[in-house]
Amino acid sequence: MHCPFCGTQDTKVIDSRLVNDGASVRRRRECTDCKERFTTFETAELVMPRVIKSDGTREPFNEDKLRSGLLRALEKRPVSLEAIEQAIQNVKSSLRATGDREVTSQLIGALVMDNLKALDKVAYIRFASVYRAFEDIREFGEEIARLND
Repeated sequence: MHCPFCGTQDTKVIDSRLVNDGASVRRRRECTDCKERFTTFETAELVMPRVIKSDGTREPFNEDKLRSGLLRALEKRPVSLEAIEQAIQNVKSSLRATGDREVTSQLIGALVMDNLKALDKVAYIRFASVYRAFEDIREFGEEIARLND
């Protein structure tokens, strides 16, 4: 680690502590040359897989798209923001757990639908109607019937 004061590459760790519920490490360091002390934070970089869209194009995973899709489906529904954030984390964890560098948008949609089914049935039907492009009322009825199974 470079010293931010004198630029020397040789620094030593004086103290290390876990912060943010163990998500990162706080380290107190001291420069071996100028003896100045400074703090660094270390966090694991978890790379999300790229998304293969239905038209074959590829794009980076976008958490904001995931969040907006969930929020749109859950609009005016009695679901807390904490539950929504937990659903987002569930989807992201499931995607990382695949171990793949690329995943299909269909997989993401299926994961979102699984989480919505557990959160709110109405939001699940809203999302499914757009995601599966329901053509008529019969398809709504079939999906609602599957919910009751």
